[in-house]
Amino acid sequence: MNRLTITKTPKVYVGGAFIRSESGRVFALNDANGNFFANIPQCTRKDLRNAVEAAAKAGPAWAKRTPYNRAQIIYRLAEMIEARSSELVDAIILGSKNGTSKFAAEQEVAASIDRLVYFAGWADKYEQVLGNVNPVAAPYFNFSVTEPMGIVGVIAPQQSSLLGLISLFAPAIVAGNTVVAAASESKPYPAIVLGEMLATSDLPAGVVNILTGFHKELIPTFATHAHIRALVAEGTSDELKTLALGAAETIKRLHSFSAEDKIDWFSDSFESVYRIQDTLELKTVWHPIGA
Repeated sequence: MNRLTITKTPKVYVGGAFIRSESGRVFALNDANGNFFANIPQCTRKDLRNAVEAAAKAGPAWAKRTPYNRAQIIYRLAEMIEARSSELVDAIILGSKNGTSKFAAEQEVAASIDRLVYFAGWADKYEQVLGNVNPVAAPYFNFSVTEPMGIVGVIAPQQSSLLGLISLFAPAIVAGNTVVAAASESKPYPAIVLGEMLATSDLPAGVVNILTGFHKELIPTFATHAHIRALVAEGTSDELKTLALGAAETIKRLHSFSAEDKIDWFSDSFESVYRIQDTLELKTVWHPIGA
């Protein structure tokens, strides 16, 4: 007997659950041949605010975990992606309008796994590099220690949609932050598949939340939401201007990459302890000598 194939209904990953947009709106995703494949949730500002609430709820417990434990969890996520790498390769090829080759997709998935492993290795080491003991001309110990900023907003690049997304959120969660990310607008499907892997990894619900939709609708809220304390984003000059103005108004940190610069997400420059520093704050402590 012939049967119909059960096709997947893509959903976004927020707070450890798979949800549709609160508006019910969707936009069509076509395969590399231009044929309809699925409807992608078109998230709204309310979805973004809900994701921020989920990230805020997960934040304190994630920040209190030991660096070694965070390293184990992030490494476990890399293991999950490795085991299902062929699925992500297919997702990258499917969402590519320019017909990304299988080899190029495999290279992007491999680089994404390696990037997670790289940052997992820094989880229990960055404090020794970024913290400091400060010499002072007084009878005090003076030292600076790092603290996570809180909720970090991530705007994924349109190209290298998987590698770019992981390159932006991995340093933030290694540092103990939680993340609300907007997936690539033109290539959202790899982020949806990644969300399914996040759900089956050991990463606690709400630490990484992934939204799909149109960046022009989401970026103004990313820029001005008071509970988002830092932004890491790639975008057009107009999008980055909106983020900069909003970040200045709400006093949040912004690290941005211009899409016009054609960023090479495979570059070794994205493997640095200073990417972790981008979403950390320093707390300086004074302590009397001999007390």
